[in-house]
Amino acid sequence: MMKPASYGLVCALVTACLGTAAQAREPVRTERRAALAQREEAATACFADTIGNNPAALAHARAARWYEAAGIIGFLCRPEVDAMAQAYDAIHGRGSGGRYFTGAYARNLGRDLATRLKPLLETTTVAHAEPRPDAEARVEPVSAP
Repeated sequence: MMKPASYGLVCALVTACLGTAAQAREPVRTERRAALAQREEAATACFADTIGNNPAALAHARAARWYEAAGIIGFLCRPEVDAMAQAYDAIHGRGSGGRYFTGAYARNLGRDLATRLKPLLETTTVAHAEPRPDAEARVEPVSAP
């Protein structure tokens, strides 16, 4: 049978070891979350750049049809999306990255793209360089004497 003093010492050692192990895991978890945030940013930037450079996708974006806009160009951003899903899997377990992409990430993608593409989506008026026909001064031809 263990003496009370020995029992207390063993409990203190176990608690110290478990606390150290938990603290050692925290930086790894923080690094993984930072990596996920970088990969989310890269995927969203890829979608925004590609939609902005594709006239058909940009037309869908102007009509706020984000799913269709992303569908036109989605295959071009596949490497970024795969990296994001793998980073999510590393934190939350295998297979969760795909569910995250089709769920929470896809729900917020339209809002994020609208913010990034705002200058391209807004219609602006452009000044016309030619004067109105009724504003021109009429020049009478000079007759020879």
